[in-house]
Amino acid sequence: MAAMFDAYWSMDEIVVNLTLLAHVVFAFLLGTLIGYERTYHAHAAGMRTYALVCTASAVLVIVGAYPSHWYGGLTPIAAGGDPTRIIQGVVTGIGFLCAGVIIKEGFSIRGLSTSASIWMTAAIGVIVGLGFFLAAIGTTLLILLAMGWFRGFEQRLPHQDNVHLTISFHDGQCPEEAVLVAEVEAFGFKVVEVSYAIDRRSQRVSYLMLLQAGAPVRSGELACRLKALSGLADFNLSPWRS
Repeated sequence: MAAMFDAYWSMDEIVVNLTLLAHVVFAFLLGTLIGYERTYHAHAAGMRTYALVCTASAVLVIVGAYPSHWYGGLTPIAAGGDPTRIIQGVVTGIGFLCAGVIIKEGFSIRGLSTSASIWMTAAIGVIVGLGFFLAAIGTTLLILLAMGWFRGFEQRLPHQDNVHLTISFHDGQCPEEAVLVAEVEAFGFKVVEVSYAIDRRSQRVSYLMLLQAGAPVRSGELACRLKALSGLADFNLSPWRS
């Protein structure tokens, strides 16, 4: 029995364990670095999530590379395991985690960038597990660049913003669609589409509009004008984010 446990502490096993540990620590550091960027910008998934995702991916991949050393090398397992099978499992598992951070909030969809970055962090863990340390460092820097610097860069580029407007009027005091569209377009918005809703219980008529405008968006000015409309019951003006 003692000889069996001694096999776990042979020099070969210790060298393999140290190799695994080096991969794991490196993946942990890179995952933590990416997670800090998310924590800094107050996202739900932060340093712990990213560190765990990256480390777990690296562990699963690197362990599959040493099957002849499993169980202290006492069990005859063919050398040269196929890491692609483990990578497929990692990708599938991470898919469930990524789907869990995507949230629909009103007209906005939040969490897409977080989901994509978690998936990419798992990929970094995989390449660390395979031993491509330089590529892992470069990929990490690219991710940080995309999630950090691109945020301001996107805002400086010419772009259009979409805004959802839901506005309700008391029954009998609802303005014509053309009048309401003219009011909205006076503030630089383009009305892309309009739909309607009638609530028989509250006797309200509602317009649901998708607005489009070039930056900067004059939502505050539009909101002040909408508050002054005759017969207004309530309204909701919210950006459409994804």
